[in-house]
Amino acid sequence: MASVGIEPSAPVRDTAGNATDVDRLPEEMNDMKIQDDKEMEATIVNGNVTETGHIIVTTIGGRNGQPKQTISYMAERVVGHGSFGVVFQAKCLETGETVAIKKVLQDRRYKNRELQTMRLLDHPNVVSLKHCFFSTTEKDELYLNLVLEYVPETVHRVIKHYNKLNQRMPLVYVKLYTYQIFRSLAYIHRCIGVCHRDIKPQNLLVNPHTHQVKLCDFGSAKVLVKGEPNISYICSRYYRAPELIFGATEYTTAIDVWSAGCVLAELLLGQPLFPGESGVDQLVEIIKVLGTPTREEIKCMNPNYTEFKFPQIKAHPWHKIFHKRMPPEAVDLVSRLLQYSPNLRCAALDALVHPFFDELRDPNARLPNGRFLPPLFNFKPHAELKGVPVEMVAKLVPEHARKQCPWLGL
Repeated sequence: MASVGIEPSAPVRDTAGNATDVDRLPEEMNDMKIQDDKEMEATIVNGNVTETGHIIVTTIGGRNGQPKQTISYMAERVVGHGSFGVVFQAKCLETGETVAIKKVLQDRRYKNRELQTMRLLDHPNVVSLKHCFFSTTEKDELYLNLVLEYVPETVHRVIKHYNKLNQRMPLVYVKLYTYQIFRSLAYIHRCIGVCHRDIKPQNLLVNPHTHQVKLCDFGSAKVLVKGEPNISYICSRYYRAPELIFGATEYTTAIDVWSAGCVLAELLLGQPLFPGESGVDQLVEIIKVLGTPTREEIKCMNPNYTEFKFPQIKAHPWHKIFHKRMPPEAVDLVSRLLQYSPNLRCAALDALVHPFFDELRDPNARLPNGRFLPPLFNFKPHAELKGVPVEMVAKLVPEHARKQCPWLGL
């Protein structure tokens, strides 16, 4: 996991960390001891994970007649850190594979929701969990270690790269990254029933060679149950849906769609669309673009919100926010995602069939260097497209890709 990062101005779980040099691993990770847990596939056997070169040895297997297998990891460098713990890059000594290990302080009274979520996920656009183990410190603090596939870059750093060059990101990359973000959201929302609640460029990993995007950091993710309240102080500020700013506790997965709309706008503009410096300022930034929400829209966001004291500001036309040469399909998709009323926002699966992504469905589409696009149409049988109308499936899977999905019967 290249970086579990956050903007310094964002209020929630400040997890900055775009480390480029080799950082020392933090002191509190000294003196790891054996820690047994009946539910864990792997326990830590030996590992004083304090700095570069230290080795963690764990065992996996040993259940249902499976042979026990030892896996050793050498810590290399910290790639992300924050209030949740730390993420470090490590190398598996048996295979030579590079992994990311996310180490989080664990409350012994509760199961870790992130681990439970990660165990359910299996998708090409979601970072995969390889295995996990517990460790303890001398102070008897319990840490959960999630061993994840390592992806070297983040969308955040790719945006910064183009900004430094004073260039706009090539539109094909904007389409490619956004499409894969929506594919990951369609999967977690529809197939798993999980809302990520922290979609932002730092939590979108990119393989710079293939341009495959993977959603990471499920530390805030939750299954949203209708009628059950959730905390509204969630999601990083620039990407927070307006209903969260209005204090809504019965929100839906539409908060992720808003965040993804903000990411799309940022990819097109090269900078955040709504760079608020506080919760209230965030709302001011949104109002400057979308105009003052109507009473009806406020009711849709949070029915319990009664104060209505906003200056009456007219909406700024979307086409004036982007430069003149911006394709109208790009502007249209942004406008469908960034709506005050959560139920009017385009669902993730619907976003995938938007004309903005038609170029990706062209059998002759290639990356700027002439290479093939990463896999975009390898939908999982009986999962991703379950219950999707046939005419929509026909749009989602272009003719040239149907041999990848013979089970569709198209």
